[in-house]
Amino acid sequence: MIVSPSPACGEKGGVRGGPTQSGERWIDRAKMAKQSAGTEIERLIGLLARLPGLGHRSARKAALTLIKRRSDLLEPLAAALNDAAARIITCSTCGNIDTVDPCTICSDPRRDQTLIVVVEEIADLWALERAGVVTSLYHVLGGHLSPLDGIGPEQLSIGQLLERAVPPVTEVLLALNATVEGQSTAHYLTEQLQGHGVKVTRLAHGVPIGGELDYLDEGTLAAAIKSRRTL
Repeated sequence: MIVSPSPACGEKGGVRGGPTQSGERWIDRAKMAKQSAGTEIERLIGLLARLPGLGHRSARKAALTLIKRRSDLLEPLAAALNDAAARIITCSTCGNIDTVDPCTICSDPRRDQTLIVVVEEIADLWALERAGVVTSLYHVLGGHLSPLDGIGPEQLSIGQLLERAVPPVTEVLLALNATVEGQSTAHYLTEQLQGHGVKVTRLAHGVPIGGELDYLDEGTLAAAIKSRRTL
């Protein structure tokens, strides 16, 4: 008995997805798997996945939570982000971020105008403010010296710091991270501040080697501030 070939075997006009089109069929399935959500949702997930500490799976969970709570979370968050993008600026004096320039800290007359606390990043400034152990002015370097990464003095706001190290400032506290790069930066700043007539101090007890300020508790930060020493 002779059986004629069925249309599903790949002949012209046959059923798509037959044996001769198995490769194309699997490609189509792969495309369908990648497009399991709309373009807007995939874009939201992709942007969330770029945030620190969020992988793609965590970003999907966050996106689903936002979508489920559209009225009380997604829409207020979107409005807050739009407002932040439109209004937040960098303080031209210290490098902090705020909605005014100079920032709230720099323009506060209750702050100790004789002390400048130098930090690497804005997160470090916020950590010290949370601890509530210092009421001085700040200066954000924007990072640390790292020749291997191409970050030299010109890439940091060191020049602005030297311009601020004048009366009524009498002390510059180097509250830098206890890393190799942070300590190298502190050593460089100490040399640059010589001859400016200010006392240069640095954090002492309480900051572990290799630690970063943003991850320290308030008690440790308080001990570090109180135990600062002159270089």
